[in-house]
Amino acid sequence: MTAGDDDRAHHDGPGRVPRDRTLLTALASAVVAVGVFVVAVQLTPDKTELTSAATDDSAPASPPAEAGAPQAGGTRTAAPESAELPPTTPPPGPTSAPGASRVRFEEWVNDVAGWLDIPRRAMHAYAIATVTLADEQPDCHLSWVTLAGVGRTATDHGRVHDGDITEDGTVSAPIGTIEVRDFAGAVVSRPGAAGPMQLAPAVWERWRATPGHGEPDIQDLDDAALTAGRALCADGRDLSDGDQWLDGVSALHDEPLFLHRVLATANVYGTVGQSGHEPDTAALHAVTFAIDKIGLPYVWGGNGRERGDAGFDCSGLTTAAYGSAGIDLMRTAHTQYHSVSRVPEGEQPRLGDLIFYGDPATKIHHVGLYIGNQQMIDAPTFGQAVQVHDYRKPGDNYAGAGRPTA
Repeated sequence: MTAGDDDRAHHDGPGRVPRDRTLLTALASAVVAVGVFVVAVQLTPDKTELTSAATDDSAPASPPAEAGAPQAGGTRTAAPESAELPPTTPPPGPTSAPGASRVRFEEWVNDVAGWLDIPRRAMHAYAIATVTLADEQPDCHLSWVTLAGVGRTATDHGRVHDGDITEDGTVSAPIGTIEVRDFAGAVVSRPGAAGPMQLAPAVWERWRATPGHGEPDIQDLDDAALTAGRALCADGRDLSDGDQWLDGVSALHDEPLFLHRVLATANVYGTVGQSGHEPDTAALHAVTFAIDKIGLPYVWGGNGRERGDAGFDCSGLTTAAYGSAGIDLMRTAHTQYHSVSRVPEGEQPRLGDLIFYGDPATKIHHVGLYIGNQQMIDAPTFGQAVQVHDYRKPGDNYAGAGRPTA
């Protein structure tokens, strides 16, 4: 987007709060239960009501001083340090694994693993832990998508540093503490965390378990996934309750960036798991790209760090996401709306669809990527960050959805 392409953007008033705090208040308590969609929204940062789905990526007539203004040649200055995330809601709960026979169960696990680029052996570990906890603590309602969301966020299912999960469930090389920094440069990894689920020492010591025999091994994904599941279900939690789901994941790691990404990943995994068929490859690639950008600040006209900007505006994010999947989009929300295939009115958006807001006849001013369960990822407005939240809200000016992959 170049300067002046869109209308005036919403932006926060004075009084910023620390990044961690705003990420937490922006996090919608979400839950994933086997076979059930559960969505609990609670996301207003510090008494400030934020529009969750009607902000825009346009140039303000007078950009806030802290946001900076576009420079010559289309480059931008960085957005404020404390980017806030507005209301978010959780992911769709996936259907439960088929229980008719072991053969069918194996086929289901292998199919879903292939669709979602989850190593088959890792997917088996998540499924085994889920089945074990369903027997041990049926009232916990643990879903494999939560465990898989943790595994992907922590180590890309054990593939960090070019590693892999071997056929016996262990990692190809021991995984120590992976240093993770947020986009402000602060270290957010837990000291002493280890293994494919990056479990902290206190979590491992208290809940370590194995679905087999012998001593539990933190480098064995079967053991690590079951241990993580027991920590999630601890203290009688029912993970079909949004607040308790958030408490459970926070027990593993309470860093807001981690929570948001687990939520978004579980949402996508649940959407695909429930659909029962392979997702469009480009759409899945685009939403995965967007998940990895959660926490980056909104920057008017921003195209992301790959293009030399500190963050994204809304159409910058969608353009970059689909560009990473080999699909070129027009650069603004308005031109994207008028150039992609329209989703018929009344039809539910699919994974990766573009969600538009505004008046098609005059100005489409905002766009996000649909990830299922009435949720989207977007770069909302000044002072906020790339995030997950409801794609519909009373009084919004939703204009419809578009399908770049059609």
